[in-house]
Amino acid sequence: MDLEILNIASDTINYKDIKKHTHYSKLKNSLCGDEIKIKLIIKDEKIIDFGYQGNSCVYCQASASLLSKISINSKKNRINELCDAAKLYFDGDVKIKLIKWDSLKSLFNKKNIPRKECILLPFKTLKKNSNKLNSGKLKKIYISRFIFYNYHWCTYSFNL
Repeated sequence: MDLEILNIASDTINYKDIKKHTHYSKLKNSLCGDEIKIKLIIKDEKIIDFGYQGNSCVYCQASASLLSKISINSKKNRINELCDAAKLYFDGDVKIKLIKWDSLKSLFNKKNIPRKECILLPFKTLKKNSNKLNSGKLKKIYISRFIFYNYHWCTYSFNL
């Protein structure tokens, strides 16, 4: 294992729970059991804050750490492009220099192909999160019902 990967993974500034997040997603790697949760605050198509948590290997943690730093203050569509390019890199279709994010070079190299799924898990989780967002903002749906109870009309509501 590379010492640089350990140093990246140990940078946990964005390893946090965002209580008032606007977007959330969670994925688990069925091959090794790594699991990651990503919570975002997105305003005007821009990622304002990024928090990740989970039980995962050092490669997944390093990947999430780098991705969180790259994502904050970036437009959602640029991060979507990065997530697509990350997968294509390991498929042999994209060179890392085309991605334009030099900080990822320590993870995205041929010697890490055996850990591909671990490295891509945060990208897939963010992409899943981002695909849910294409409509913009999350909406809460309230349904109200009127019932006649004990000689009075009452209202009750619930969320969907």
